[in-house]
Amino acid sequence: MPIPRSGVLAAVVLMVVTLSPGGTAAGGTRDGDAAAQLRKAANKARTDLQAATRQMEDRRRALAGSQDKLRATLKDLAAADAQFDRIRGPLSRLANASYQQPGVVGSMAVFGSGGDMSALRSTADVDHLADAQQSLISQADRLQKRKQELASAAQELQSENAVAQTRLKQQIDGLKQKSAQLTAQLEGMLRKLDPDKRLELGCDKSLASESTKFPNGLIPDKFLCPLPQKGMKLRADAALAFYKVNAAYRRRFGHNMCVTSSYRSLADQHRVYAERPGFAAVPGTSNHGKGQAVDLCDGVENQGSTQFNWMKANSGKYGWFHPTWAYSNPFEPWHWEYGTDSEH
Repeated sequence: MPIPRSGVLAAVVLMVVTLSPGGTAAGGTRDGDAAAQLRKAANKARTDLQAATRQMEDRRRALAGSQDKLRATLKDLAAADAQFDRIRGPLSRLANASYQQPGVVGSMAVFGSGGDMSALRSTADVDHLADAQQSLISQADRLQKRKQELASAAQELQSENAVAQTRLKQQIDGLKQKSAQLTAQLEGMLRKLDPDKRLELGCDKSLASESTKFPNGLIPDKFLCPLPQKGMKLRADAALAFYKVNAAYRRRFGHNMCVTSSYRSLADQHRVYAERPGFAAVPGTSNHGKGQAVDLCDGVENQGSTQFNWMKANSGKYGWFHPTWAYSNPFEPWHWEYGTDSEH
């Protein structure tokens, strides 16, 4: 009886528990507090569900063991029935012979359900039946008692297992309900966070090093994190830094940064290079293909503008810079990179 797991809850918990304790945006104390509360709630939800799941699994294992015991008991009962059937013929002949003796009544009770063997044993004693006959009667007596014990044990196990199955179903239903409630609670808390903080919670920085194993422009989506700008993505570490500079930019100018290009696939880089041969980076060498560069607009593309000057003065706090080469060769004031400046 599998437990349906809530994909949304798992995603929310994963987003929260991977957030570093110090991961608040500059000036975002309220968001930082909310994120801390969300992280604490998600951790508790995960712990509670894990504990409840372990209890359910213990109950399931106990039920499985009891079911195994029931199957073994029924198998033993079938074996006792088969063994009793094998001696039924000799017993019938012995009983018929016993009926010929005066004063013997009820010997056939051995064939009834739960009948005792006292009458037949009395006949055996009185008539001095042979040892083989006495052994046959004793064997039948033992088998009859064994069958009764096994039947009683099987009935008790069936009753206990029916109760256990009902309790297990109730526990699983409770887990489903609890998971749904926790999901709704955590999603509600998540919606109250600043958009950049929500993105930050879902971006796993540990994937950044993994992304470097892939060729330029061929990084799978799972190693990239979305930006606030629709359709834009960056490598995890660059994205996390971008969320912070974007939040600071929004506080200064009242809106998100304008992005025209971010991570660029190899195919896209070939397209850009074909449009601007000699100016765009050779496909396979662009920092866009590494997921650590953005092209900006909203005035940032104009060197000397208020927006450009703000970026130049503030972006370094968040790990972003305008590369030296972009001032002259080719001149690209809109191009900004994450990491360390170098001529290329």
